[in-house]
Amino acid sequence: MELRKQPMTNLSDERSGILPANAPLATPFVPFQRNNPRTYPAAQGAVKGTLFPGLDLPYMGMVNAGSLNKTHLQELQALSFALTELGEYLDTHGDDQDAFELFQSYAALYKKGREEYEKMHRPLTQRASAMSNRYNWMNDPWPWEYAANKEEG
Repeated sequence: MELRKQPMTNLSDERSGILPANAPLATPFVPFQRNNPRTYPAAQGAVKGTLFPGLDLPYMGMVNAGSLNKTHLQELQALSFALTELGEYLDTHGDDQDAFELFQSYAALYKKGREEYEKMHRPLTQRASAMSNRYNWMNDPWPWEYAANKEEG
């Protein structure tokens, strides 16, 4: 499919994409995301709902704001979100080396963070409990209960 080389509009930021040269006007078409887009840090992307500022558009006048608590589990969730977002981006932009390097970096951080979390707290998945000396998947507290139990105790 031949792509236009110029943006749809005269905007040069991430909010303008590229349309196919033969895109029919009567058929809605979503512009392709450009290569090498800016990205939010993983935690901010998890709050915003996208890792890419160019896709962070208000819905019904609302803007996602706030922040995640600084817990080990939420840091892992933010990294997991960033890996999913980057993976989806790389599905259509496999030649974007910067995005792939960021993907590799987040994957290494996630692996290390998950190993540390499971040493300090408990397995995050049933399969991870196979790596310990006994089956401990059913032991309390569950990951979503840990923060509440820690605050009470």
